[in-house]
Amino acid sequence: MRKKIVAGNWKMNMDYSEGIALFSEIMNMVRDEKKGDQIAVICAPYIHLNSLAQLSAGVVKIGAQNCHQNESGAYTGEISAKMVKSTGCEYVIIGHSERRQYFAESDALLAEKTKIALANNLTPLFCIGETLDERNNGSYYQVLESQLENGVFGLSAEDFSKLVLAYEPVWAIGTGLTASPEQAQDIHAFIRAKIDAKYGMNIADDTTILYGGSCNPKNAAELFAQHDIDGGLIGGASLKSRDFVDIVKTFNS
Repeated sequence: MRKKIVAGNWKMNMDYSEGIALFSEIMNMVRDEKKGDQIAVICAPYIHLNSLAQLSAGVVKIGAQNCHQNESGAYTGEISAKMVKSTGCEYVIIGHSERRQYFAESDALLAEKTKIALANNLTPLFCIGETLDERNNGSYYQVLESQLENGVFGLSAEDFSKLVLAYEPVWAIGTGLTASPEQAQDIHAFIRAKIDAKYGMNIADDTTILYGGSCNPKNAAELFAQHDIDGGLIGGASLKSRDFVDIVKTFNS
C-alpha cells in the first residue's frame, strides 16, 4: 500500500521564532484533527530542523529542503545528508524546481544527492516537472521521462522503493495558472507507467507520487481523489497552519 503524504515546503520563509510558533500550531492541530494513517511532513529551513524534530513527538515528520551530494568537506555554507539526519529529520527534498532553475542542479547531480540521502537513511522527496514552454511545445512527456531516467532510474529496485516522487508542473507554481485534476492525473499515471516499465508493477503500485502545483484547501480534495495522486507537496499553503492542516484532513473522509 502506498503512503498518503502531505508535505509542506516552507522554502526561505520564517525566522526562528516564527517557525517554532507556526510548527506548534500545525502540530497541535494535526494531533487533534487528523484521522487515518496519512503522514504530515514539514520541510523547513536548516535553522529550524533540530528544534522542530524535538517538538514533533512523531506527530508531524520533519524534512530538509536540500542536502549536499558529498558526505563532508570544504563546502562552505552547505549541509550534508549526515548533518540533516543528525537533526532528527526523516525526509529531504531533492530536485525541487527552484533548485533546478536558480542553482542549475542537473539530473546527474540530483542522482548523487539521492544516493547519499538514501545512504544516510533519509527518504528523498524527489521532484520532477516541466516548464510552461515545455508544456506548450508538447515535449513534457520526454522531459519527465528524462528526469526520471537520469535522476533516479539508476537506483536498484530496493533503493528506488524507498523514494517518494513529487510532480511539479512548474508552470502552475505561483503563476496564477493551475493544472486541472485531469491534467495532474494524466501525468501521475504516466509516471507510474514508467516506473512499471523499469521496476515492475509491484513497485509502481507501491510508489507514492505527490502533486506539487499550487495545491490548496479548495482543490486538494479533487486532486487527491485521482487514482494516482497520493498527496501533495505544499508551498504557500504550508505557511498558514489552518490551510495546511485542512489539506492534511482531506484524507480524513
